[in-house]
Amino acid sequence: MGIFSGAARDEKGNDHYFVDGRVFSFGDELTIRDMAGEVVATISQRLLSWGPKYEIHRPGRGMVEVAKEHFTFFFCKFTVEGPSDEDYEASGDFLDHDYEFTRGGGLVARVNKEWLTFSDCYGIEIADSEDPVLLLATAVVIDLICHNGKNH
Repeated sequence: MGIFSGAARDEKGNDHYFVDGRVFSFGDELTIRDMAGEVVATISQRLLSWGPKYEIHRPGRGMVEVAKEHFTFFFCKFTVEGPSDEDYEASGDFLDHDYEFTRGGGLVARVNKEWLTFSDCYGIEIADSEDPVLLLATAVVIDLICHNGKNH
């Protein structure tokens, strides 16, 4: 069992969300809370699926599923399927935390590793019209899948 935790900050260093959870050898469960302690999202692993799949639940919103595509050659891609306009694709270099989220071919967010830090740290640039909690939760899922929840 491992612990996955950390704060999500804005460009000025102000905390906005806190990710906390346990990474088990048999299923993962994480919670994202705002700074008032309210749960804004929960992440759970779907255990009986072919390949790694996770569900993201947000209060008052529909469930979103994040899955790694299996039959891609020479690169990796993730799909994010949710209600209404919450369908995304993520592609890029996931091992180095350098990838993009797109919807309908348009860029909606970019994730980049921040080097020269004491722990794993990465930045997420999110378009103003997008849901930051959903994209943060999806980036956490991608990190869990690509890095097995180690060293966080």
